[in-house]
This record gives sequence, C-alpha cells and structure tokens, in this order.
Amino acid sequence: MFRTIKWFIYFWYSLIALTPDMKKVKKLNEQGDIVQKDKIVYEKASNWAKNLVDLSGTRVSVIGEDNIPEDEAVLFVSNHQGNFDIPILLGFIKKPKAFVAKEELRKFPLLSTWMEYMNCIFLNRSNSRESIKAVKQGINNLKQGYSMVIFPEGTRSRDGELGEFKPGALKLATKSKASIVPITINGSKNIMTKGSFIIKPAEVEVIISKPIEIEEGMDKDTKSLTENIKNIINDNLEHKEKIYDKKFV
Repeated sequence: MFRTIKWFIYFWYSLIALTPDMKKVKKLNEQGDIVQKDKIVYEKASNWAKNLVDLSGTRVSVIGEDNIPEDEAVLFVSNHQGNFDIPILLGFIKKPKAFVAKEELRKFPLLSTWMEYMNCIFLNRSNSRESIKAVKQGINNLKQGYSMVIFPEGTRSRDGELGEFKPGALKLATKSKASIVPITINGSKNIMTKGSFIIKPAEVEVIISKPIEIEEGMDKDTKSLTENIKNIINDNLEHKEKIYDKKFV
C-alpha cells in the first residue's frame, strides 16, 4: 500500500513541478519553434513516464528496438494489458511517439495538456463523428512525421489474453502509408490489475516486431492486414507463456 500511495503522490506532484516547462513549451509553440517544442515535450514526458514505471518496482526489458525505422514516422500497434502500457511505451522505447487514447484522459488536468502538446488524440468511440475526426487527425500526424501508438483492442485485457481488434483500427496506417510496427507487451497486467488501484512490482517484456510496409490496395480491405498483425502479437504472447511454463515446471 505504501508503494501505491508514494506513486500517486509522485504522479501529481511531478506534474505540478513541470508547470514551468509547460509554460516554456507553450511559448515555443506560439512562436512556431516546433522542433525545440517537440524536443522538450518528448524529453520531459519520457523521463516522467520512466520514473512512474520505476517507482512501481517494475523491471522492463525491450527486445527488437532495432526493428524500428529511424527516419520515418510509424504506427505502433500494441496489445493492451494494463494502465501502465502507455508509460512503459513512452519511457522505454526511444522513438518519439504520440498515443490514440480514450476520451476520459482529457479530463485529467495537466496530464491532458502535455498529451495535447505530444500530439496525442482523444478518441470518443460513442460518437461516430468525433471518432472520424480523430482518425483524420491521426492520419495527418503521421503524414507530418509524428509516430503514433494505437491499442486496437480498444480496452485493457482483464486476463492478459489478446482481445478482438476494433474494425478500422489500422486506417491510420493504410491512409497515411506509414509502416506498422507490431508491439507485444507481456506482464504489465500484473502491475495494476483491472478494477484495482493497488500497484505491485512486475516483470514486463516488450517485443518489437519487424515493420510491415503498407502496399497498394491495403486501404480497401484491411481484414488480412489486421489478422496478420494480431497473429504476430498473439504468437509472441503464446511463446512467452510457453517459456514461463517450462521455467516453473
């Protein structure tokens, strides 16, 4: 319980402590110095996210980071095991990135402002018009050179099993022609189980698979592309579970 209390105190105190940096970012944005603005935003956000994960006592290992293209924006497509998935990807994968996040996060003061400066998108699935607008914004972000992260399951998994991908989840890639980089997160569900606010240490593995380039015609039928990416992520999950079984038998 002490770990959980300490974590939440740091969460809010550190956001407040970053207020001077937020003002600097706002000024740079108004001046049109986007390069410097993006540099500060990513540096502050990634350090903050990594500290949040470290405070949970969690150890994260990243496999395959050399699979990420260096000089182009990509769409990271990841499974979604828990609340710590965003700070894990933000703090432990070096490439700057923004997230397609649920609309509820917009209600968090300070946090939502930083997310807006990161070019994150808040998706309201209950409003089709707003959802279409958000997808168009994500496509535009990718075309402008900002990598994005999407969780196509749409919600966290309660047991770690991979859920169904939402229809149209990959439109950001097929419409922008950005390469897709599948990501498998295994173990983050154990940090904060769904329905609980108690934080516990865990071992988390992040597997970055080889990028998939978007070819002509993929924008007309994304079913096979979606199944391909889902199978890649699921295979990584199942392989890891087999390793655990052998280790503890």
